[in-house]
Amino acid sequence: MKRADSLTLAAMSLGYGVVQLDVTIVNTALNSIGTALGGGMSGLQWIVSTYTIAFAALILTAGTLGDRVGAKRVFTAGFAIFTAASLACALAPSMAILIAGRALQGVGAAVLVPNSLALLNHAYPDERRRGRAVGIWAAGASLALTAGPLVGGALIALVGWRSIFLVNLPIGLAGLWLTARYTDETARSADRAPDFPGQVLAIGALGCLAGAIIEGGARGWGDPWVLGGFATATILAALFVFEESRLPQPMLPLALFRRRTFSLMSLAGLWVNVAFYGLIFVLSLYFQQVNDLSALATGLAFVPMMGAVLPVNLLAPRLSERIGAPAVIAIGACIAAAGCAGLLFIAPGTGYAAMCAQLLAMGAGLGLLVPPLTSTLLGSVEKSRSGLAAAVLNSARQTGSVLGVSLFGSLAAHASGFIPGAHAALGVSTALLLGTALVSLGARAEARGRVRAPRCEP
Repeated sequence: MKRADSLTLAAMSLGYGVVQLDVTIVNTALNSIGTALGGGMSGLQWIVSTYTIAFAALILTAGTLGDRVGAKRVFTAGFAIFTAASLACALAPSMAILIAGRALQGVGAAVLVPNSLALLNHAYPDERRRGRAVGIWAAGASLALTAGPLVGGALIALVGWRSIFLVNLPIGLAGLWLTARYTDETARSADRAPDFPGQVLAIGALGCLAGAIIEGGARGWGDPWVLGGFATATILAALFVFEESRLPQPMLPLALFRRRTFSLMSLAGLWVNVAFYGLIFVLSLYFQQVNDLSALATGLAFVPMMGAVLPVNLLAPRLSERIGAPAVIAIGACIAAAGCAGLLFIAPGTGYAAMCAQLLAMGAGLGLLVPPLTSTLLGSVEKSRSGLAAAVLNSARQTGSVLGVSLFGSLAAHASGFIPGAHAALGVSTALLLGTALVSLGARAEARGRVRAPRCEP
């Protein structure tokens, strides 16, 4: 690799890495933040959900904007937004300011991810070198995701919860400097116009849905505001589908979902994130609020789960070559489901040793199923649309994270108590992961049908 290309890769990896770091590092700090700023369970849910709402809703438009005005310009703006928002979160005097800062972080995250890939694609025109670069980019993000709980726990123990946001500042400054100095701008495509009406409707629909679920746990599901939130989300979602169906260049081309494999894998990605990230939220609170673990001990508790993701990620492609990607997805989903089901016994004071194997299974299952899920979805569309397909999958998965945190947090906050709510969340996760296994087998059956179909032709 040339030095400039290597430093471009470093900048892009820092951009994706800091986004993934903030997905998990914040969960470790929730108990400390709640103690310092108040806000109850719903406030903690909003801290996580506003980040992922902005991320999920804006990622498609952010990629289009990069195509239109240049990925380097947009990526630089995204890094600046994320860094400034991190400083605002660190200095936040109230829960409301912190939540607003998290929303702004989500905007920066949505900008960073698709444009970092576009810049890597530009820096590495050779397919083999590009594949290696993307592998390093993805591995760095997996490492950041894995390190998040442990780094967060250590920082909180040594400095306090505000430090989990301050740690983003040197990363952001380094990324901005490397991007400005070593990254080349991409070509502009003036014909790629952002779909602003669709964008507003998407944000509104997802925000209202998440808000109704979060407040349903606090206010009660029959509360007029909660029912109004669900109704508004439904109306906005219908308007979004109508808007996308009539535009020549929609933010989300609905024609993609006519492909059964694409639809099934998108649904699987959503379900997996509901199950996994919703449980990270609930288990973080369980370790700290129910079992009285420190932030550092909570971070250490997640090491087996998160640490299993990266090595199994590397095993998944080889296994997919032998038995097929849909089968690997089904196996990974069943392993993760077994881990969730195995935690249904948890109660106040349950020892960590009794939970460790189940946490390891959850992480290993996730690590096994995500690479073949991604490759199967990308393989269901033309190569010219692979970037769009990847963005749709990212958006679906982040939407799943929003819904998981919203739903599982509300279950845990229910009047019946935290432990029954946690058991309900584990039950839902188990069902969704088993559903993912069935969906993947459906995609396998369709693939076999496509292979056999030509034999019936005269």
